[in-house]
Amino acid sequence: MSSLLIGSIGVGLLLAAFALNLTKCLSESSPVYLVMNVTGASAAAWYAYDGGVIPFVILELVWALTALVRLILVTKKGSLA
Repeated sequence: MSSLLIGSIGVGLLLAAFALNLTKCLSESSPVYLVMNVTGASAAAWYAYDGGVIPFVILELVWALTALVRLILVTKKGSLA
C-alpha cells in the first residue's frame, strides 16, 4: 500500500471522526471515535514520516498517543461498571 494512500485514509478517518463528533453522532469518549483518532493519526504520522516532515510526525504521534490513553481509560472505566 502506498504511503499516499495510507496518509489519505488516515486523514479521512480523522475528518470523519471530527464530523461525526460535531454532528453529535459520536461523543468524544466513544470508543469508536477514539479508535478512529488513534488509527487516523497513526496513519497520518506514517505518511508525514515517509515524507520527512518531522513536525507533523510529532503532532500526529502526540494526537495518536493522547487518543490511545483516553481509549484505555474509557475501556477500563467501562469494564468496571
